[in-house]
Amino acid sequence: MLANIKSAMKRIKVIKKKTARNRMIKSQLKTALRRFEDAVAAGNLEEAKAKLQFIEKKLMQAAAKNVIHKSKASRKVSRLAARLNKLVA
Repeated sequence: MLANIKSAMKRIKVIKKKTARNRMIKSQLKTALRRFEDAVAAGNLEEAKAKLQFIEKKLMQAAAKNVIHKSKASRKVSRLAARLNKLVA
């Protein structure tokens, strides 16, 4: 640690915790997205629908915790839903 001031040292610890939490949440999102993509690629409609619901929930939770922006979460859900609808049609 480079900081000498007590409050600065505390902020460093807090930032490390928040960074770890954000990294974990983003990793979970990427995994869920990859599983959705795999289901779409396989043409498995029911599994893709279930994965989309799960992703939507996780994206909104991440947006609520300010890990990602609310608009980004909505945009991703919209684009994924459009991909699923292409599979249906």
